[in-house]
Amino acid sequence: APIGMGCVGEDDERVVYNINADVAAGRIAGELKAARVLFLTDIAGVLDKDMKLMDRLSCDDIDGLIQDETITGGMIPKVTYATDAVKLGVKGAFITDGRVPHALLNEILAGGAEGMGSGGGGTVVTL
Repeated sequence: APIGMGCVGEDDERVVYNINADVAAGRIAGELKAARVLFLTDIAGVLDKDMKLMDRLSCDDIDGLIQDETITGGMIPKVTYATDAVKLGVKGAFITDGRVPHALLNEILAGGAEGMGSGGGGTVVTL
């Protein structure tokens, strides 16, 4: 995870902060209005209650899936930061299985004219 330090001359000058990388990635991508932001995880992507991959979700879909407890645990912050990035102007947030060899390259270089992922795994979050 990225590390941050307190501000020189302030009360927190000697404090070291552990910053969640998903928070940083989502916010930076959103502020830059990036075309895409990718989040790596250790599962296939966002899964339904039958543990099947959901390959495309809207921000509204995600809200409902959190409410009905389809999305739980550590996936909640990841989808929250993905939806935050999309709402800030990122065209697509990808939640992709980091265990897959070349997962980042697969998503960055694939996806056809839409640029919406390789179709080979993971979940794309859009408005």
